[in-house]
Amino acid sequence: MHSPAAAHCLAVLGYLARQVEPIPAARIAARLGLPRSTTYRLLATLVSSGYAVHVPEAGYALGLAAYELGSAYARQQPLQRAARPLIARLVERTGESAHLAVLSGSDALYLIEERAPGRPSLVSDVGVRLPAEVTASGLAMLAHLPGRQISALYPSTAFLVRRTESGPRTIAALRRRLGEIRRRGHSRETDSVTVGLSSLAMPVLDVSGRPIASVAVTFPTGSSETGVLEAIEATVAALRRRLGHAGETRSGQSPVAASSSAR
Repeated sequence: MHSPAAAHCLAVLGYLARQVEPIPAARIAARLGLPRSTTYRLLATLVSSGYAVHVPEAGYALGLAAYELGSAYARQQPLQRAARPLIARLVERTGESAHLAVLSGSDALYLIEERAPGRPSLVSDVGVRLPAEVTASGLAMLAHLPGRQISALYPSTAFLVRRTESGPRTIAALRRRLGEIRRRGHSRETDSVTVGLSSLAMPVLDVSGRPIASVAVTFPTGSSETGVLEAIEATVAALRRRLGHAGETRSGQSPVAASSSAR
């Protein structure tokens, strides 16, 4: 049986999902053709359940529960089935361990982990969550979130996690690092997760420029990185084609072209 209230709530949630910044309630009501009183009640329900957040003087945006829902979809077979052979090929090409991760709130959630023979064991594994701000995989995805979503995920320094001494100490430092990663097209972490190990990662972006996942390679710190970034870049491009997101993002430049020009 059709429920108008449920349909309206889903319409609000879907509208928020298509936005790149918080939207005032009045605009949401106007765009969806809903009474303002109804819109405010729906938004209050979404906020209380974690599916939306209210950003003062800006409006409403998706909340952490929505990220969890999106990550749950990403964990299902379509993404894993498309990525698994590509990640295995990346390991063969580089001789290093590789993995695919998605964002789950402020965590990097690892969906695929392919270990290279003879390489050190890793703390990351399928189903493991690590703070996104200290991992190359997480940073690559965080760098492509709107600034207001970063504010929602990290409202204060207390929300930053530091596994070793090399993680970001302040929100300002995190934002600077994300800006550098966005301009460069890839992220790097050295000893932030495990002392003695480093990682390079690139985001897998949809056509709107939002991160779907990230592809990373982990290797002993100081070992040769020849061809590693190029191999990751090729893997990301192949995965975007498989997922139907090949071509330009909303910025007008393909992620692969952007990272290449940044180097």
